[in-house]
Amino acid sequence: QVQLTESGGGLVQAGDSLRLSCAVSGRTGNLHVMAWFRQAPGKEREFVAAINRIVGRTNYADSVKGRFTISSDNHKNTVYLQMNSLKPEDTAVYYCATNYGLLSTEARRYDYWGQGTQVTVSS
Repeated sequence: QVQLTESGGGLVQAGDSLRLSCAVSGRTGNLHVMAWFRQAPGKEREFVAAINRIVGRTNYADSVKGRFTISSDNHKNTVYLQMNSLKPEDTAVYYCATNYGLLSTEARRYDYWGQGTQVTVSS
């Protein structure tokens, strides 16, 4: 079994920063790609960022490029999402997900998901 546990969400003001964490446990040996998605009320789940933990390659949604940074601490089996210059439109539940090596922007390509952490940005 694989478990993903997100933390770090909260209520902040526009322009503030937050760092989300996602700890992965269980049989994680070949789970090389970690990603963050988000889902706002009434909207579909959308890709935010992804990282290949072995080669360090990353990918970002255009809406967060230059503001968000995804990183991984492989010793801790934890992936982070540093979110700077937050905007009200970043308000959503943020989910981390993992798969066996495909740096994809599509949610259906990911095999395991966390429960999500709420991020609310007030104007």
